[in-house]
Amino acid sequence: MYNPFSLEGKTILVTGASSGIGRSVAVECSKMGALLVITGRNAERLSATFAMLEGGGHLQIPADLTNESELEQLAEKTPVLQGVVHSAGINKRLPVKFINSGAFDELMQTNLYAPVSLSRLLLKKKKIEKKASLVFISSIASFSADMGNAMYSASKGALNSFAKVMALELAPQQIRVNCIQPGVVKTNILLSGDISQEQLAEEEKRYPLGRFGQPEDIAFATVYLLSNAASWTTGAAMTIDGGITLK
Repeated sequence: MYNPFSLEGKTILVTGASSGIGRSVAVECSKMGALLVITGRNAERLSATFAMLEGGGHLQIPADLTNESELEQLAEKTPVLQGVVHSAGINKRLPVKFINSGAFDELMQTNLYAPVSLSRLLLKKKKIEKKASLVFISSIASFSADMGNAMYSASKGALNSFAKVMALELAPQQIRVNCIQPGVVKTNILLSGDISQEQLAEEEKRYPLGRFGQPEDIAFATVYLLSNAASWTTGAAMTIDGGITLK
């Protein structure tokens, strides 16, 4: 059956696959026929994701992307890829006057330096095939200000800028590079935070479509960007936010 969104014959690396958006991306890609290479810091949760994948031949490689030697090993063990999804990320809210170098460095190490370094290593080791697709999970925070979110916003804004230059540099090889900018998505990080359920309910009402995103909402867009259906899409930053930035 004709399906321009099929991922059959594609090997795709997904970081941050042990939970949240990364887990959903990995599962949905497997349903579309992809061979998955998944990585995350928590080996137990990564194994839980691995058990959810459809089909066979998948690979799991636990790794802390902020550790240079583990990052190097991941790039070495990874087979040749037709797709990469950089989904690993963290957040920590601090008002500007309380920002310190330790907190800023930790956040930038995970949200910016790790995907940049992994991309560099995969390219140097010739692990990214021509006509491949690279997807960075960014955030509407890259352009939409929110109190206490300066560090996170800076990391995602920098990631978007990096992706655009990378898209230009890799275009001669037909390698596409794009970002997805989600609004608030219901993941364990959101539900286990300091915000009460009442506060979350009030915040959710602000969304024109009446709800926060689900991990699958971002996973489906990722499938599109990884597929041949998006063969003329590069350097884009796709906003998927339930309409919240319309306000």
